[in-house]
Amino acid sequence: MGLQQSLSRRRLLSGAAGSLIVSGSAFAQTAKRIEQFAPELDAIISTSEPIQELASGTGGTLGPTEGPLWWKEGGYLLYSDIHNNRRMKYVPGQGASVAQEQVNRSNGLTRDLQGRLVACERVTRRVVRFETDGSTTVIAGSFQGKQLNIPNDVIVKSDGAIYFSDPLGIVIEQWDLGFPGVYRVSADLGTVTLLANDFVFPNGLAFSPDESVIYITDFRRGLIRAFDLLPNGTLAKHTDRIFADLRGPEPGGPDGIKVDVAGNVYCGGSGGIYVLDPKGKKLGRIVHGRPETTNIAFGGDDWKTLYFTNWNYLGAVKVKIAGVPVPVAKKT
Repeated sequence: MGLQQSLSRRRLLSGAAGSLIVSGSAFAQTAKRIEQFAPELDAIISTSEPIQELASGTGGTLGPTEGPLWWKEGGYLLYSDIHNNRRMKYVPGQGASVAQEQVNRSNGLTRDLQGRLVACERVTRRVVRFETDGSTTVIAGSFQGKQLNIPNDVIVKSDGAIYFSDPLGIVIEQWDLGFPGVYRVSADLGTVTLLANDFVFPNGLAFSPDESVIYITDFRRGLIRAFDLLPNGTLAKHTDRIFADLRGPEPGGPDGIKVDVAGNVYCGGSGGIYVLDPKGKKLGRIVHGRPETTNIAFGGDDWKTLYFTNWNYLGAVKVKIAGVPVPVAKKT
């Protein structure tokens, strides 16, 4: 398929690639606040902490603002503007600027153990790595001879293995896989393993701090599922469990998930970002002004700034417990 044809097809899939099928402009702003559901929230975030809007002017009908990723050495945040096909850069105290254009409408971003940027590209339907010499390495572009659907989010384990979600788009063609999947790519990029294909819309991914558990959001069902990991990095299927149900009366679903060093889980859900303890108990909710949350990331010099994206802007709020750093420390 040529790039132009692929892009045309991707336009049809624009609403299915990360968050909501409709443009975020359909939703009104709500009052920003931090809601407390349990006393344990006090140790994690103050209910009086201000919720900041840092940058706007991104997102649109072809896709939302997405993929926040803190770049600690540079002291800045990268994030995706899917609609405008560009990667943005936010520097605290200075604001946002365009870091790169024509990025194949990339969505989720992370870094590998060597600190190289890894991205899920919607136009090319690939997960790619950007080398220090400026070249691009394809981490995964197909499975069993068929193109991936629309890679969404990606994380890297301390052994170098790469995990990504690949939900279905709206249009399914004969060269497509035809099912949503969650995959693991070996550190040497030699083996791509399908971990699960029973999600309606697999989306955000995160490991527990000790990497014994992987959390995977199922956006359409409104759930976070959790699996124990086997020594070979695959899922212990018999441990499949519902970690949290994040459905509610407001729009928004579990899209974007991160974990702090104490094992608390942050995830977008109905009406905002939920804070959960390691057992899945809902401790509170960060209502950031819009019902949908497209992704989240820890950052700042101390990893205690929670950055978030929704359809049209980048925001942040301070927390008391540091997030798990990216890139994660290499397993020894």
